Amino acid sequence: MQNVCYDIRGPVLKEAKRLEEEGYSIIRLNTGNPAYFGLKAPDEMIHDLIVNMPNAQAYVDSKGIFAARKAIFQNYQPHNLPNLDIDHIFIGNGVSELIVMVMQGLLDAGDEVLIPSPDYPLWTAAASLAGGKPVHYICDEQSEWFPDIEDITSKISAKTKAILLINPNNPTGAVYPRELVEKIVLLAEEHELIIFSDEIYDRILYDDRKHTITATLTDKVPVITFNGLSKNYRACGLRAGWMVITGKKHGIEDYLEGLEILSNMRLCSNVPAQFSIQTALGGYQSIDDLVRPGGRLYKQREACYETLCTIPGISCVKAKGAIYMFPKIDTKKFDIVSDEKFVLDFLREKKVLTVHGGGFNWPKPDHFRIVFLPDDEVIRDVITRLRDFLESYHQGEE
Repeated sequence: MQNVCYDIRGPVLKEAKRLEEEGYSIIRLNTGNPAYFGLKAPDEMIHDLIVNMPNAQAYVDSKGIFAARKAIFQNYQPHNLPNLDIDHIFIGNGVSELIVMVMQGLLDAGDEVLIPSPDYPLWTAAASLAGGKPVHYICDEQSEWFPDIEDITSKISAKTKAILLINPNNPTGAVYPRELVEKIVLLAEEHELIIFSDEIYDRILYDDRKHTITATLTDKVPVITFNGLSKNYRACGLRAGWMVITGKKHGIEDYLEGLEILSNMRLCSNVPAQFSIQTALGGYQSIDDLVRPGGRLYKQREACYETLCTIPGISCVKAKGAIYMFPKIDTKKFDIVSDEKFVLDFLREKKVLTVHGGGFNWPKPDHFRIVFLPDDEVIRDVITRLRDFLESYHQGEE
């Protein structure tokens, strides 16, 4: 457990809970939890879950019920993913469970996985927990937070087993152009790496951005695509995620067998939520209304970006997807030596909970992540609190 951490729910959250127990009201912007802010799942999903509850009391196939896996299959089928097969679709208790599973099944002690920095920290934690070594490649803030191809190349070794893409990205909100994804896929093909593609925000796109499904680009290496109901369908608490294994499968038969064993060991993922998957994927995609101009998520993104940019000492790359901003702090202006102390101080003084950049395996103390899920009035209030806080903030040496 030495290198395993998840600071999104770490020491800063513990302090927020302590403050709440003392009677303070905390604005929680540490997790991407849409329903918490009134962005609810479509009614028809909940209806189908309730109607099918009598059928959800027994264990089911460890990979998931057939109707749900068939719906996932049909969702990807028009995109022509090479070697798409319903038998290689696994439903999990959210994508989180599946991330741990793919790392446990793949890594021996010392095996390396290329993971972006900043990253969604569960990926780094899962690699470490499995006995592997997370190797972080840099995403370049000056280039819209796109992965640095030269840095990736320099970090591939004989021990590298896989490379991870998070697109659209958490925590930066970057959306990678097809040409960039193609370059990363070519690197994976050259070095025979498995590709993990975390695409949980694939429908949360702004300004007519297009998402590239990584798995459409190759049949020469295995690709494992991750998605689920938590973000696009605002149903985090249902814990329904899936992974789809496509591309080259010859040569990884033992890995596929291992994933089946791990899947069988936990019997099955929670069954009631699986009955809402077919409805979600086949029904009206209400997320489209939220992200287009005038939609709630669009307005909240605009409010967050515009107000952040008015604060002296704060700069930010505008999110093109997902539900986060990853602002940069002028560490010299505020004498910041610890980004965790910065978010703790902000929490204690202004009662707003955010996550420091180090929680996403960013190496410098100069970033933090803010969730723009509250309505735009709350967002503007939060940024006003941040501006007021920074007017007199001076961290200095501890």
